[in-house]
Amino acid sequence: MKSLNKALLNELSNMDEKLCLSLYMPTHRSHPDNLQDPIRFKKLIKELEESLSGKYANKEIEKLLEPFINLQNDADFWNHTLDGIAVFSTKDYFETVNLQMTVKELAIAADSFHIKPLRQYLQTTDHFHVLALNLHEIKLFEGNRHSLAEVSLHDDVAKTIKEALGDELTEKHTTVASYGGVSGTSSNMHHGHGSKKDEMDIDAERFFRVVANDIYEVYSKPTGWPLILAALPEHHNLFHQVSKNPFLMENGININVSSVSLDILKNMAWEAIEPHYNQKLVEKAAEFEQAKANGMASEVIKDVAVAAVEGRVDTLLIEADRIIEGRVTNLVTGNIQNKALINPRVDDLLDDMGELVTKMGGKVVVMPADKIPSQTGLAAIYRY
Repeated sequence: MKSLNKALLNELSNMDEKLCLSLYMPTHRSHPDNLQDPIRFKKLIKELEESLSGKYANKEIEKLLEPFINLQNDADFWNHTLDGIAVFSTKDYFETVNLQMTVKELAIAADSFHIKPLRQYLQTTDHFHVLALNLHEIKLFEGNRHSLAEVSLHDDVAKTIKEALGDELTEKHTTVASYGGVSGTSSNMHHGHGSKKDEMDIDAERFFRVVANDIYEVYSKPTGWPLILAALPEHHNLFHQVSKNPFLMENGININVSSVSLDILKNMAWEAIEPHYNQKLVEKAAEFEQAKANGMASEVIKDVAVAAVEGRVDTLLIEADRIIEGRVTNLVTGNIQNKALINPRVDDLLDDMGELVTKMGGKVVVMPADKIPSQTGLAAIYRY
């Protein structure tokens, strides 16, 4: 099972195969709810089979679906799912992705993978990291409006002050007792003389500096996701002083993370990020309207398809939960064909357009239906 990141998205986008199978479904984290998941998965396999039956022989279909059947019978897999899964397969490739968000059931056989849900999941407007920090250790969480989960930190990331500073850690630092609570009135109690406190303040600054750099290099820089700091009030100012992370949010969460549940932390994180998220969507919509007024944008699907193959689309806004059955049939003229998803060469036209714009160096933003400035399911801003 691979982690969902931009590298995987590029891998799926650039898959050069005549037949690509994509399957999405919501899953459950715990028993007994997860007992129904393999059953629902089996139904989606049946949908793939029906789609393939129009073009492939039974033996070919059995071979193509064999890894799906094996996954359906893998009890260990179904006991370790999160909120959703995505499965991608060709005749020589099979990959599953655990998702921390629920997705709609979807099974598509087409000439490319259906990746619009993954694109939405990864884009910065709807995703973030939460860094839980105290004087001794860190934890990192990733989430969106739907969920929040702790990240298993990479080996290159210092998880504790001892890992960060090693032999340079002041021995007297070990005499610190930490006390904290939700109220934000908590503080660290230092035993000893002022010089000891000074040494520990230096340790704290060096620790925060190492953490800030590690998190930026390993997580913020590759994803571009906003970073929310969750720490006691007295630690926010110091961390902001030493951090050079452009994705660090100015407003964080003033809390001792160990004192609240994951669900409460998720709600606090989304409360912190939601104004940023909404503002980004408003800005994109306004940018489209201004470009349209200047004759540099369109929401007409056929016009956008032509502009996409010509490499003229700078930014494409596409509707998240809308599927337009069809495909771009000619990568020179931009001709499109409206056919049903049951056809094993047909995907969601919006998804195909997103892949095309990305390959041409453009940007794609997946937006909720109530935020996208279009009635057609897409809105394109042109380069020229």
